[in-house]
Amino acid sequence: MTNAMIGPAPSEATGVSTAAAGNASPHRKRQGLPGFSREAGKTGAASRFFSIDALRGLIIVLMALDHANYFVAQKHSAGEYWGGPFPAYYDPLAFITRLATHPAAPGFLFLMGVGVALFVHSRRQRGWSHWAVSRNLAIRGLVLIALQLLVVNRAWELSPTGWELQWYMGVLIALGGGMILASLLVWLKPLHLLGLGVILLVAAELLTPAPGLWGQTFSVPIHVLFIPGGAEGWWVNYPILQWLELVVLGLAFGKWLAKDPRRAFRWAMAIGAALLAAFVAIRALDGFGNLRPLAGKGWMDFLNVVKYPPSLAFTALTMGVNMLILGLFGWAGERSTLVRTILQPLVVFGRAPLFFYVTHLFLYAGLGYLLTPEGTSVLAMYPYWILGLLLLFPFCLWYGQLKQRQPAHSPLRFL
Repeated sequence: MTNAMIGPAPSEATGVSTAAAGNASPHRKRQGLPGFSREAGKTGAASRFFSIDALRGLIIVLMALDHANYFVAQKHSAGEYWGGPFPAYYDPLAFITRLATHPAAPGFLFLMGVGVALFVHSRRQRGWSHWAVSRNLAIRGLVLIALQLLVVNRAWELSPTGWELQWYMGVLIALGGGMILASLLVWLKPLHLLGLGVILLVAAELLTPAPGLWGQTFSVPIHVLFIPGGAEGWWVNYPILQWLELVVLGLAFGKWLAKDPRRAFRWAMAIGAALLAAFVAIRALDGFGNLRPLAGKGWMDFLNVVKYPPSLAFTALTMGVNMLILGLFGWAGERSTLVRTILQPLVVFGRAPLFFYVTHLFLYAGLGYLLTPEGTSVLAMYPYWILGLLLLFPFCLWYGQLKQRQPAHSPLRFL
């Protein structure tokens, strides 16, 4: 399955798109912060972090590749679960196609946390009360959950291989539940958030059952909160508490970003490198942090990690890549107008993430149904992936501009 996003509009930063908009002080804006841009709309000046929008746009594009692989090529793996048959790849392109999409889900949840922290910072400066901020975030979370159950699941029912589930708890469940909890946790200090995030990372690893217990059905609340899996008619891929650590760590980084953007972006690449080093160590030791042993000794086995729920190895690998790219976008975007121009299409997607998420599922399902009803090779799927991006680009541009013009309390800000 996949990945989604959610968040605030241009002048805000929440999770349904996890837009990252910060309200730095005027003298900092004049200095030209790393990856920072200032825009003006009808509702007044709105400040956004260019590099965060660009990263969100990149992971949206990668997510679309994963779903084109599912609907168009019909070559999507069954999923990297904590138990059961583990995906085996004999074609490097098929494996790389799947591997390249892994940073999407953790990236969305992390950026949602960043967006929530920036949203709170912005709204508190505008005079919003503590209650008004928390209520707004909680409503957004409920909207995400409703979208998953009422709208997004209709797209998955168009699966070319059939769909027998009545209830599917996908990524919007984790994002929505995470946003509701973030409305309570965002008031913690950054150091406390960092500590809580680490505790959640370790606890998630310890609470996941041994692979030998695969096939055992637990209660619905246990699955929704802790353990991927399910029974006839319902399935959970994204338990809320198993992905919450990424939201919490995003909250901590977002608070740091609001306080000292230049330093936060500068350290992002160092954090990314440290996470990738941790990934290599965890995989080499092949013990705690992997959820299940390596399936073999090849390079694909080394990189083929458990995603459902996210193992420490999976989190270190994907967030290492995300943080490196975030720091790189911030560094390059500050120094080169050409780089900002090249990345602008990603920014367009990154500013309409939820809109893209919902529409792209139906689009790729339609392309697969009409043009490749029998599926196709992974390589032949790539042009269809690009076609979908080209078709959605003008609509995302329009919707992003429409949302930017809305007042702070507009319902469109929720989408």
